[in-house]
Amino acid sequence: MKPVKVGLLGLGTVGTGVVRIVEGNQEDLSSQVGSPILIERIAVKNTDKPREIEVDASKVTSDPWEVIRDPEIDVIVEVMGGIAGTKEYILEALERGKHIVTANKDLMALHGSEILAKAQEKQCDVFYEASVAGGIPIIRTLIEGFSSDKIIKIMGIVNGTTNYILSKMSQEGASYNDVLKEAQGLGYAESDPTSDVEGLDAARKMAILGTLGFRTNVELSDVSVSGISGVSKEDIAFAKRLGYEMKLLGIAECEDEAFSISVQPTMIRASHPIASVNGVYNAVYVFGQAVGETMFYGAGAGAMPTATSIVADLVAVIKNLKLGVNGLKQIVPYKQKKLKSDEDIFFKNFLLLHVDDKAGVLAKITQVFAEYDVSLDSVVQQANPNNPDAEIIIVTHNASKASMNKVMRHLEQLAVIHRIKSHYRVEG
Repeated sequence: MKPVKVGLLGLGTVGTGVVRIVEGNQEDLSSQVGSPILIERIAVKNTDKPREIEVDASKVTSDPWEVIRDPEIDVIVEVMGGIAGTKEYILEALERGKHIVTANKDLMALHGSEILAKAQEKQCDVFYEASVAGGIPIIRTLIEGFSSDKIIKIMGIVNGTTNYILSKMSQEGASYNDVLKEAQGLGYAESDPTSDVEGLDAARKMAILGTLGFRTNVELSDVSVSGISGVSKEDIAFAKRLGYEMKLLGIAECEDEAFSISVQPTMIRASHPIASVNGVYNAVYVFGQAVGETMFYGAGAGAMPTATSIVADLVAVIKNLKLGVNGLKQIVPYKQKKLKSDEDIFFKNFLLLHVDDKAGVLAKITQVFAEYDVSLDSVVQQANPNNPDAEIIIVTHNASKASMNKVMRHLEQLAVIHRIKSHYRVEG
């Protein structure tokens, strides 16, 4: 019953959660893997900083290289974050034959292909379940649960901060700025919320999910991204009036081996299960060619949900170690990358236009859509007592992104249109 020794890089909230689970559930974990699991070395930035949990001071160091180069360490658990320096630690650990468990979405989105290639070369495991959607086991599901199926679509709420903001705006009619301040006060949003609210965090996660789901190398630059900072409470009110909820959705679709991935505020039909996911919770909807619709829901962040995924990965690594099959379950992309063109990306569109309040305006606008073969599902013109302009709400049928780009450029040139107030994708 030789113990498996673990090196931990980082002892923040998530690292503390990992220590608590490993030490608190030692009996159950040991029974699963057949030996004790010991956190042997821990690297922190400041060894003198007070901690939420007591650890043996002799195991703590401020130098991550001491952990990486310790010959007694079997597995490295990385929860320190960062990209450049962390990448070097991971690659060196793999070079030394150590297995990796990480929660680092930024690292895996930007350098995952290089890290996984090195892991394959060294026959090491690299598991990163906690990098996407916290406690939801979506990565393992894509790798193992869908191994016999072909994934057609992945659609997800993968950022809890933006989901909290949009949920509060929908439920309370509050403004974006007011809810953002509230989220920052509660610790749901950073003091600089750019990564979350502009969709960058979600884009990194969707790049990871797209790589795993479509078995091709999806880079961050392949993801079309727009955030929620321009979403108004009026937009959400219009969505609700039409039977939709507003969500920041990551949407990955694959057809004939070509894929598209986007992150954008989206109006989704209120009857769709993902529309009812509120607060800081995450959900990932997966459509398989054989299985059809599935959805996975749970806590997308937080110390203990994230730590739970990390320790589950750690257990998987140790089981593989006992069986001598490390490095055999990596999904190294093998399909040639083929991005969809704008002519091949289709979805419904919502537009809110502020226009001249006079006869003939609607006819001029609808003629533009007809010119580019975009058919309309509904058109509503209404007066707004708070707006001297007339407001026109348009929902299209499925239209190619290329055609809609032409429509938008043409509409911007029409003198009768004062402002294109809103333009969103529509799902369901």
